[in-house]
Amino acid sequence: MIRKSILSLACLATAGLASGPALAGEAVVLRETLNVEGPHVTLGDLFGIDSAAADVVVARSPEPGSRTSLDVNYVRRIAAENDLDWANAAGVRRLTVSRASRSIGADMLTGILEGELFAQEGRVHEVQLSNTAMALHAPLESAGGPQIVSLNYDARSGMLAAEITPYDGARPVRVTGRAYATVDVPVLARAIPAGTEITGGDIEWISHRSDRLRPDAVLDPDALIGFEARRTLRAGEPLRSYDLQRPLMVERGELVTLVFEAPGIQLSVRARAMENAADGEIARFVNLQSNRTVEALVDGPGRALVGMAPASNS
Repeated sequence: MIRKSILSLACLATAGLASGPALAGEAVVLRETLNVEGPHVTLGDLFGIDSAAADVVVARSPEPGSRTSLDVNYVRRIAAENDLDWANAAGVRRLTVSRASRSIGADMLTGILEGELFAQEGRVHEVQLSNTAMALHAPLESAGGPQIVSLNYDARSGMLAAEITPYDGARPVRVTGRAYATVDVPVLARAIPAGTEITGGDIEWISHRSDRLRPDAVLDPDALIGFEARRTLRAGEPLRSYDLQRPLMVERGELVTLVFEAPGIQLSVRARAMENAADGEIARFVNLQSNRTVEALVDGPGRALVGMAPASNS
């Protein structure tokens, strides 16, 4: 009788346990965007929780600006050990975590290198990186900006190689490329039609690679101001002496006055210009009285001077 009572109590106890609420962890949902800022990936980064489990480290973070992958089963196990229930309802197979960074792009790198070259060489250079899409990355919490540890430059070949630290305490990164010496060049700020005189207001300055300048490129703005465009000239391009001419004082076919001067005497005749000429240039004219061709020095609008013994022909 006593034995049957003990068995009955045991059965009741087992039934009570079976019908009671099952123990379960806190249900969590994976964040849609997995970005971290610090050196470690935590449960808080993955699930957006603020409980004590939020600071539990799951893995080391990738390098700033990089990504890393986490095994789904590993993450689920770490979560379960900390009373978090992740059902993975979306069926994620691999977790990709990115680390935020301060990005140092190619434009900033070339600017730093150009500044260092000016300090070393005393000339302005244009730097082109071997990897034009190169970027260095620094942790968001890091201090200091990029610094050049060393710079080697060969002026003959233009090759350069530098060691740059992206932030204080970082390991140097090797950067390579080429550097080209530049010179400031006066160019036109607007397009100038043929025959238009260039003024000081038409000129602006640009930096141009020395190795791409023609030997007859105009570098002095005084060689532009007051001259006319021989052809239509585009804005922003280095000019050559061939592109310019002195303002025409005489045009072909124009009637002019030929003046012959000698001590105590001055003679003048009408003539027709056979070619265009600027002030101070020698041009050919046909004397309308004698029908002879003479050469004379243009001395102003509609006027030319004949020398003591001008060259002539019938």
